[in-house]
Amino acid sequence: MSYFLIAVSTRENLELCVRYALAGFPSSISGLWAYLDIQEGDFLSFLYGARAYNLYEVESKAAYKDADRLPPWPPLVLRPSGRIYNFPFRLHLRQFRVLEEPLVRAEFAYVAENLLLRGGYRKSHFQADQTTLQNVSEMGLASSTAPKSLETPRAESFIPSVVRGRAGANQPYVFPLRELIVQTLLRRHLSAAANLHTVLGGAGVGGLDADKLEVLGEKAFPEGHVDILIKEATPLGMSRKVVVEVKLGRATNADAQQLSLYMERLGEECAGGVLVAGSVGSRIRNAASGLGIACMTYGIAGLGAQPMPHDKLLEAFSIAPVSG
Repeated sequence: MSYFLIAVSTRENLELCVRYALAGFPSSISGLWAYLDIQEGDFLSFLYGARAYNLYEVESKAAYKDADRLPPWPPLVLRPSGRIYNFPFRLHLRQFRVLEEPLVRAEFAYVAENLLLRGGYRKSHFQADQTTLQNVSEMGLASSTAPKSLETPRAESFIPSVVRGRAGANQPYVFPLRELIVQTLLRRHLSAAANLHTVLGGAGVGGLDADKLEVLGEKAFPEGHVDILIKEATPLGMSRKVVVEVKLGRATNADAQQLSLYMERLGEECAGGVLVAGSVGSRIRNAASGLGIACMTYGIAGLGAQPMPHDKLLEAFSIAPVSG
């Protein structure tokens, strides 16, 4: 299971989320990213005004057609473009705890650092580590209040799909493959201990027990943000970490150099760095190897011009070391 903080744009939207125990994401690539990233059984809190609200478990998730006609959120109009987004991607929640806690608490340090280095929210959601979840599970009070029922009698669900290339895209029903989607697929792939063990072995990263690691989404550093951070869930003495950079297409020398900066930032606690891309040329592989970085390529079997339902993407996803 994972733990996320969901960024809410207004006090009114926060109140609606809490009233109906419901999280919604817009009809954009960031909305789809959140919908794919957060799974049934994961935990979340709402984030508004530098405070965390309540603790929930995701009971179910669904994407709805004609979301502009569905309560509880009105369409979102972005200025100055005037682009309109509705909220088709939704998570139905079960509340565990009632809380309202400022992020300045030490228990939220992992997320607060991400926010500070990013200069604000600017994301639909933030993944926190297991230590944060354990701390939040002791905050506030246990909840016994049932959410208010939300009547949506005409709601019709759909399964969002992905295509390779933009020609067949039709948002929010069909999205072109984007780097954020690859990041999510890789994080979820690596969240299975057997897959993580295989990938770490293929990348030449030793000395870590895959069963004792957690795989986290974007982590901010002063030099930028790494796409995936693999770290010991309960470190003792040292907190060993592996940083992973993900690229949709062909890897470049700049990608390897950027990943090297993250590795330097972690210092002795960095157990390795992995560059994952659609393709990696021999020149880049050699340059990355000189920086102590392993190169790997990903694939999504069968993904082409025809839409692939999002729930089929993970089973079609694979990753392999670059030979040579």
